[in-house]
Amino acid sequence: MDVIREGAAQDHGPFGRALFDDPSARRLARVGVVDIGSNSVRLVVFDGAARSPAYFYNEKIMCGLGAGMAESGVLNPEGRRRALSALRRFQYLARGMDLPPLTAVATAAVRDAADGADFCHQVLRETGLQIHVIDGEEEARLSAQGVLLGWPGSYGLICDIGGSSMELAEINDGQVGKCVTSPLGPLKLRDIEGGAKGRKAHIKAVIDRLQQEMGPQSNRLFLVGGSWRAIARIDMDRRGYPLHVLHEYRMTTSAVRETAKYIEGWDLDELRSRCSLSASRMALVPYAIEVLKRLVQTFRPKDIAISSYGIREGLLYEQMPQQLRDRDPLIEACLFAEAKDARLPGFGRDLYEFILPLFANARPAKLRLVQAACLLHDVSWRAHPDYRAETCFDNATRANLGGLAHWERVFLGLALLHRYKNKRTGTRFDELLPILDEKELREAEILGKAMRFGAMLWMSEGGHIGELGWRPKKKVLSLRLSDGAWPLYGEVAEARFLSLASSLDATVDVKLVG
Repeated sequence: MDVIREGAAQDHGPFGRALFDDPSARRLARVGVVDIGSNSVRLVVFDGAARSPAYFYNEKIMCGLGAGMAESGVLNPEGRRRALSALRRFQYLARGMDLPPLTAVATAAVRDAADGADFCHQVLRETGLQIHVIDGEEEARLSAQGVLLGWPGSYGLICDIGGSSMELAEINDGQVGKCVTSPLGPLKLRDIEGGAKGRKAHIKAVIDRLQQEMGPQSNRLFLVGGSWRAIARIDMDRRGYPLHVLHEYRMTTSAVRETAKYIEGWDLDELRSRCSLSASRMALVPYAIEVLKRLVQTFRPKDIAISSYGIREGLLYEQMPQQLRDRDPLIEACLFAEAKDARLPGFGRDLYEFILPLFANARPAKLRLVQAACLLHDVSWRAHPDYRAETCFDNATRANLGGLAHWERVFLGLALLHRYKNKRTGTRFDELLPILDEKELREAEILGKAMRFGAMLWMSEGGHIGELGWRPKKKVLSLRLSDGAWPLYGEVAEARFLSLASSLDATVDVKLVG
């Protein structure tokens, strides 16, 4: 579905043109990828807006293909059996979903094992799945592209840790630069001779070498991989952090040190249960945190961001035309949601233009959130009226939306909550509100109440819903309505307009214009 209205100009200003129905994007409407790692084997099926897809299906099996390889030199026999069973299942699922052929890649364990090629031949013979074994540099590049799927135009250092290896890649202005690989995977580290002392010396030596190869990397550090995400969960637990969304979660170098001490002070089984981690993942955390401590001590990043996007998303990014890569993943996802779920697709743009005078001095980053909110303002209309506000907040704060920092998720969620509800106190989201400062709380309320009022002036295609004016120095909120729109300004609409004025501490000026 294309949200452009008949006869509308092709240039939508800040809205652009939705590309999810373009032929170059439509072939990516549902894509399945398989990631065969040293610790896990996973199938992900992407669906929806190609630039910011939803996870239509996501299944992971902790096979442990790389367990014991340091001693044996071959894939773990039980892990190999489990991986073959999982891949057979994934092929059946793909056929049932009528997917194009799965794209499957294998990383460190399969490429390093003496029987890696034999394993790939067996999989092809018994399942028909062609496995592409990639080297460490290619693994780093694909992981970096996965980060770019969620953070277009980003810069910094990508660190992807798997079971048997750790890769680094630099990104600048949306381009992938130098890529290197290392043997710093937790499965290999636990077999290092000399215990903790020997392991510490080995980690330092390898990371020092990586720093020489990569050069100075003091910008943001993006962490990709299950062990990093497990550490982030533990950091959230240590801090009592209320928004349990790993993607875009931020840490500092001092937080890494504090979390390392926190891990040391707990029984691992108790901590695993407390943080909802699997036993196999928790077993690798003590080794991964040693690597992370040395990594941040050596590279000294300005901040640290957790990325849930990695090699699998990088494989999707690889298939995108450049015009699709250049789009904002948040806005593409919101355009897709509006086209699919709103009662009047395209009205979000009219609503944005109507309330824009309230945000005339806002920076582009804030206008982007205003735009996203307007596109999403009506997509939850099927929810029960008593729970509609909560549904909106949940969708914004916890949904798979790329390109959103945690404070932006809460801001967007709160604005959409106020789209349906005047008051925010007493909701189950109160613990999340301190993520915003007082100014952001007020702006989110104003945005929500502006949408709440603007949605009352629902016009047919091409209808002009009136003009809103805001004079902040005089604190005057004005409304100009034409003859065609005036009948829409009934009792409920007036009450919502006055509620908006109250949030602005404004007087009102309402007039009928010819």
